[in-house]
Amino acid sequence: MRILDLRGAQLSLKELAELAPRAALDISEAAIQIQPLIEDVRQFGSDAVIRATEKFDGFTPSSLLVSQDEIDAAVSGLDASLRTAIETAIERVRSVSIDSLSRPSETHFEAGGKVSQRFVPVEAVGLYVPGGRAVYPSSVVMNVVPAQVAGVKRLVIATPGQKEFGGRPHPTVLAVAGLLGVSNILVAGGAAAIASLAFGLEQIGLEPVDLVTGPGNIYVAAAKRLLRGQVGIDSEAGTTEILILADDSANAKFVASDLISQAEHDDAAAAVLVTDSEQLISDVQEELKKLSSQTAHSDRVQKALGGQQSALVLVDDLDAAINFANGYAAEHLELMTAQNQSVLGKIVHAGAIFVGDYSPVSLGDYMAGSNHVLPTGGSARFNAGLSVATFLRPQQVIEYSRSALEVLAAQIDTFAKAEGLPAHGDAVTARFSS
Repeated sequence: MRILDLRGAQLSLKELAELAPRAALDISEAAIQIQPLIEDVRQFGSDAVIRATEKFDGFTPSSLLVSQDEIDAAVSGLDASLRTAIETAIERVRSVSIDSLSRPSETHFEAGGKVSQRFVPVEAVGLYVPGGRAVYPSSVVMNVVPAQVAGVKRLVIATPGQKEFGGRPHPTVLAVAGLLGVSNILVAGGAAAIASLAFGLEQIGLEPVDLVTGPGNIYVAAAKRLLRGQVGIDSEAGTTEILILADDSANAKFVASDLISQAEHDDAAAAVLVTDSEQLISDVQEELKKLSSQTAHSDRVQKALGGQQSALVLVDDLDAAINFANGYAAEHLELMTAQNQSVLGKIVHAGAIFVGDYSPVSLGDYMAGSNHVLPTGGSARFNAGLSVATFLRPQQVIEYSRSALEVLAAQIDTFAKAEGLPAHGDAVTARFSS
């Protein structure tokens, strides 16, 4: 794993962001590659999805929709201990979602003048659940539960089929959908799935959705970028990344274990440590050598750790580490310092922040109650992680009486004329002319 030595460098956030370890293929390049596939799905619908599945997954799907019998069988076959873990995750994510619900408000002015704000759920949502190198029933929980708490009426899960299951989605993914009462499941993956949700597939009766959410690889993130405007998106939640901000008090084994935990997702996963301690970097290197060779997905982990998107970053001091973290805007940011609360107060850009030795990213992936669908690639500077708020649209309702409008009529007329829009003022004054 390479070392990036930034000691002595006085860099702006923009310069830090440019120096930060990133994958060779960025979303803009991926978008160019998948543009023809998106257009193919728009024009040819189900036929294009089947062709894409044959090309990228190596099989022809027997059906693009999952039957209720398949879902019921998956729920029946679910291991009891796994079911308990899933139900615990559902309960905790639901609790956080309920507590996070936005509350309506009312602002009163003159007698009879009122502006209120209400929150209305999106009507139809497509929920993407990845299924490439791993199986992600946890992503079903993270997508579905906040949408249900928000009150979304129509939910469609899109998830790829798996060769080992006869081209059908992984049974555990189907089982979680069944436990949550979602029966509309599209068998499609990657960019083709996102396009299917955005455009609909008329041949199989799949209507377009209003919003697409969920994590995926860089091609999923690129498809969401291309289709934004045709459909709403949560964020560009692409290939996973972890940044650990640590000082010499950090436990090197914990640091190495957490870097490996995210590296096992994908060859292109980003694993970064930023610290002012040369000793910690040395110790983490030793732990990585030992642990990466022992882990189940050793080859994948070592490719991710050795890629240009991963690095051990050495800086002058803790303030420089904080600046680097803010410049990087990580999907997952872990704080392992002797001053975690002070550091936390200076962090402004991150998808989710994990504070202390006993709050690893893996906790958030499954059981914390937080959501693991988070912005990647630096987009945490302007995007937030998936939550119940993602599925709610704030609407302002304006209600003024005659007397309340009359108080403002002359000022509105003045403002309108100043903008060269006199008819705006006339629309108000007309209500008070005889």
